[in-house]
Amino acid sequence: MAANNTPKGCGSNLDSLYYNLCDLSAAWGIVLEAFVATGVIFSLVLFIALLANVPFMKDKNHRSSVALHACFLVFTAGLFCLTFAFIVGKDFSTCTSRRFLFGVLFGGCFACLLMQCVRLNILARCTSGPRAWALCLGALGLWLVEVVINTEWLIITIVRHPQQPLNTTAEPSRATATPCNIANQDFVMALIYVMTLILAVLMASLAVMAGKHKQWRKEAACVLLTSLLSLGIWVAWIVMYVYGNEKHGEPTWDDPTLAIALVANTWVFIIIYTIPLICCLTSDDESQQSIGGDLYPRQGAGYETILKEQSSQNMFMENKAFSMDEPNYGNKPVSPYSGYTGQLRSSVYQPTELALITKAIGNGNGLHRTPQW
Repeated sequence: MAANNTPKGCGSNLDSLYYNLCDLSAAWGIVLEAFVATGVIFSLVLFIALLANVPFMKDKNHRSSVALHACFLVFTAGLFCLTFAFIVGKDFSTCTSRRFLFGVLFGGCFACLLMQCVRLNILARCTSGPRAWALCLGALGLWLVEVVINTEWLIITIVRHPQQPLNTTAEPSRATATPCNIANQDFVMALIYVMTLILAVLMASLAVMAGKHKQWRKEAACVLLTSLLSLGIWVAWIVMYVYGNEKHGEPTWDDPTLAIALVANTWVFIIIYTIPLICCLTSDDESQQSIGGDLYPRQGAGYETILKEQSSQNMFMENKAFSMDEPNYGNKPVSPYSGYTGQLRSSVYQPTELALITKAIGNGNGLHRTPQW
């Protein structure tokens, strides 16, 4: 009977708790597995790329935000991994991780985004931003509030619905699933603080657009678009989780609703915010290096350098020829009666007409006598 009840695609020895991971008739679990595995790989690659770009970041305002970006990617990878808790069946461990980590991981992501908005608001109005340790402390304080709220809520609900001991009268699956028997409205109410963080990120990102320094608006636009899409996803899954599934009489879609919302929101973090941000940081650093290279060019023996030197020499020769065509006014006065131009003559003596007349008069012979050389 156990072998006959095994869904298609799963092994006969597999626990029924993990049927959604391989059940071909319930394809949502397999599809989400593919998206989750890809998301974890993307998060790891982006984390390595972010840390690899740190030595090449020249702007201290960009370097101060690397710690927040790294924490954001850690929380994002945690959200991808949390999806498996919603795909598999319900027991004490999976229900505890769902109820606790859902708000904690999302709270960490939006706390990092909110501190990024604070940094961008300061940079949009001042020349320098806050230090990295101040941003990390702010994000840590915002995140710890959600940790305290979820811890208190988890303890209260477990005490209210304690786990039934396993005995002969109680079914094992029902006994272990007792902590999961909470209303959907209670699960949503425990996430009010996360919703407040989403609205705070939305308003803070809009405030960056009013700053006088426009170079930070590109990053603020990514945060704004991420918060808007996240808000839409949260409104959609809350409506379906609280009202839609119960109205249509399909409470079995509660877990797929939460899992799909979680994967969709996490991919929004990756595609809309993280990838453009890393590309923006890299392009800004390259532009700054190119500007610095134009101001202080290096001497090289490249082809372009040779062409520049040849063109400068040609221009120098043209300028020199042009200056030689101009009259050269010397310091010595030049007689208007002589053909002396200031240039040295050759060694051959060539007398002028005035010299001939003067010599003839000095000899007293008049102009009829030929001069003796």
